[in-house]
Amino acid sequence: MTIPISRRGNAYLETARTLLRHAETMTDRAIAGQLKALADDYERRAVKASHVDAAKALARSAAASAEPEWCT
Repeated sequence: MTIPISRRGNAYLETARTLLRHAETMTDRAIAGQLKALADDYERRAVKASHVDAAKALARSAAASAEPEWCT
């Protein structure tokens, strides 16, 4: 099952792409390596954030459908 990327996840991915783009232009290999490691961390955060956001949306949906109609 594939979870779609949430808005928050997209923000993390955009940051990761920016870091990778800058890492490619670096002449200092040590700093480029650190930027790549940071980009990897942001990619992991994107996946985690998307999973959390999907779980929260599912919980809200389940709570709304469990509510009796006379309450709305």
